[in-house]
Amino acid sequence: MVTYIGMLNFTDKGLQSVKETTKRAAAAKESAKKLGVTMRDIYWTMGDCDVLCVLEAEDEQALAAFNLAIAMQGNVRTRSLRAFTAKEVDEILAKLP
Repeated sequence: MVTYIGMLNFTDKGLQSVKETTKRAAAAKESAKKLGVTMRDIYWTMGDCDVLCVLEAEDEQALAAFNLAIAMQGNVRTRSLRAFTAKEVDEILAKLP
């Protein structure tokens, strides 16, 4: 599994129904499973992003499909960052000359 950090911002449409955001998140979690993505954690935040998610995906295609499925609903805009564990970084560093 590959770990990603999802950074989401509400669209105008998403803000108009912001009272449903936790219900939409629960539905997204179920949709994610069907696409090979696990939403490990979700946080509503203050600052540059409205919502942060810790996601695990089978591969990049699974995450891309999930992001597109969420974006099609029109409530949020998404950005994703690849995240590495300390073990993964050690493996990367071991490849350096």
